[in-house]
Formats: sequence, C-alpha cells, structure tokens
Amino acid sequence: MRIISGKLKGKKINFIKVTSTRPLKDSVKENIFNVLLHSNRIEVTLDNAKVLDLYCGFGSFGLECLSRGAKQVTFVEKDKKTFQILRQNINRLKLQNISNPINLDIKNALEMKKGEKYNIIFIDPPYKDLNFFDYLNFLKNNNFFEDKHLVVIHRESKKKEDFKSVLNIVLERYYGRSKILFGYLN
Repeated sequence: MRIISGKLKGKKINFIKVTSTRPLKDSVKENIFNVLLHSNRIEVTLDNAKVLDLYCGFGSFGLECLSRGAKQVTFVEKDKKTFQILRQNINRLKLQNISNPINLDIKNALEMKKGEKYNIIFIDPPYKDLNFFDYLNFLKNNNFFEDKHLVVIHRESKKKEDFKSVLNIVLERYYGRSKILFGYLN
C-alpha cells in the first residue's frame, strides 16, 4: 500500500495481514479520489476538509486525504494490533498534528466525538458487518456533518442494502468485488 498523490506521494503505508482488516486496494482508493476530485455531483473538496475515517484499519484512506490537503482526520479503529500500525504510519509520515487516532469501537468513539462536524465521512466496515447502519443513523441524528458533506461507503459489490432512510446516494461505482457509494445524510 502507498500514498497515491499529494505531498506524501509514493510513501509506503505499513500493514500486516490480519483477519480483522481488509485493506483498501490502491486501485479502488485511486478511483474514489478521482470521483472526489472530478465528479460534478460531489460538492465537497478535500482542501481543508475535516474527515472521519471509520473502520480505518491501517489508515490508507485518511492518510491519502491528509496528503491531498485535508485539514484533519479522525481515525477510528478498535483492533489493537491494527491500531499500533496506524499510529506508526501517522508518526512515520509526521502527521501527528493533524491526526486524531482513536482506539475504541465505533459506538464509543462516536459518543466521545459528539458535537464534531465533518466534511467527509468514510465508512469501510467488514463486508459481513451490518452495524454500520446504526452508526449512519447515529451520525445523522447527532448532526456530525457540515451542510456540504459527503459520505463514502465501501461495500461488497454483490450486497443488496437499502440506504434510502439515511443516505441520499448520488453515485455508485463498482471495482471488481468492491462497491463504492457516494452520498449525503438526509
């Protein structure tokens, strides 16, 4: 894994193979950022954005955001081994001042961050995890988002899930086994 673009372009992101984490492939990540930067359906920019990276794993998405000009990223990862590698990545890339890594389950992390508002919320749960719907509702009901915001969700392409009650989806993209949803909390 590596940083694709921005001030940290080409820098490696450390990771280990563990069953608790499914790293975001560089090709999928690159396509997500192409949509973020070039789609006329997306009203949010990365410049000075506050980003919430849920189920962040080793930090690939959030670190890419910081490399491309995001103001601050809150990383949430509950697995202790994975979190240690995330911290190493943040420290090695010298991003401590603009990173907020949290080693808690998502429910407790969101309780702790009540009152915060984000421009971009990235959610990359394990494919079998359906708790993320509860977290989407929690984010919506507790106003975790700026007026102009974007939610990006990484799911398995074959999954059929109904987001209508919580998310206004403006784009869906498929990359092999991955489905990426771009939308706004409604």
